[in-house]
Amino acid sequence: MPSVIALDAMGSDRAPKPEIEGAIHAARNYGVRVLLIGQESAIKAELDRHPAASQLPIEIVHASEFITMEDKAVQAVRAKRDSSMRVGLRLVREGQASGFVTAGNTGAAMASAKMVLGALHGVDRPALAAVFPTAPGTAAILLDVGANVDCKPHNLEQFAVMGEIYFRSMFGENRFGENRSGDGRGGESRSRGSGSVGKRPRVGLLSIGEEETKGNELTRESFQLMKRLPLNFIGNVEGRDLFNGHVDVIVADGFVGNVALKVSEGVAGLVRSALKESLKATITRQVGYLLSRSAFIDFKKRIDHTEYGGAPLLGVKGVCIITHGSSNANAIKNAIRVAAECAKRQINGSIEQGLAALRPAPVEAEVAPVH
Repeated sequence: MPSVIALDAMGSDRAPKPEIEGAIHAARNYGVRVLLIGQESAIKAELDRHPAASQLPIEIVHASEFITMEDKAVQAVRAKRDSSMRVGLRLVREGQASGFVTAGNTGAAMASAKMVLGALHGVDRPALAAVFPTAPGTAAILLDVGANVDCKPHNLEQFAVMGEIYFRSMFGENRFGENRSGDGRGGESRSRGSGSVGKRPRVGLLSIGEEETKGNELTRESFQLMKRLPLNFIGNVEGRDLFNGHVDVIVADGFVGNVALKVSEGVAGLVRSALKESLKATITRQVGYLLSRSAFIDFKKRIDHTEYGGAPLLGVKGVCIITHGSSNANAIKNAIRVAAECAKRQINGSIEQGLAALRPAPVEAEVAPVH
């Protein structure tokens, strides 16, 4: 049975055009059923521009309101009870949809998800996880990238567990094999090089130096908590480790993580535009480009954030994917794919089990002997 994904059709900067085009591509390529949530007249007018969509599993679910990028998140969530965000998330809560995708107001999406779906047992704060391409041609994830500007050490501890489970679930534990070191933290695989292939995902704490004493109070206290986790924790990592393939899961508070994400996207845009201009500079370079066109297309896809879908909000009772307001059809299509994969692999259940393992078992009350 195909996954059913509720898509906020009113979220992006150019809604509903990219949402509808992305939904068509997703329904056609991934076999998912897409529910377009929003103002029916606006969605139908755009959908009519794509006659072939009538043959695809795409439906419209009317919502009389939508939240804009200018709206204040919490106020909008409370005031607009029939917004496309709340209606879509209610469908997830009621089991009518496997997951929810939005390119709308990030703050409102997070507040709505926490209010409508609620947090998983054991999660104090949900976190947004973003995927980064790495040098060996694989991927790493960074969390949190904006859900929590201010964090406590135990929040980062939970992010580490959620991120490691998400990475294993989405990218396959088989690629890393089992942690056979016996010490619960990865033993020799604490090495930062490519030698960790065949081990569990490597988890690092984003800081300003590799030494345990480096960083601010938050990172130093978080380090002490994370090194006791039953994970392959390799210690502090630095900004360059986001892309060099030496770490698989990078943990940070939402302020630092969001800055890292936005800087990375800016650099990727610069690389694309600079390369494009350079290739146009001379006839020789243009000929060289034509001869190497497939390689350049592959390179462009690797650094294109739209290929990685949106960021899952880990730690809520349901699948919620948040993507850029500037998302195009390709980004929406891939966000729907990620939502369907998260639902299929039951990541929420795995996160609850992982966090439950960190809590001490309840102490049984002593029963007085009966004489």
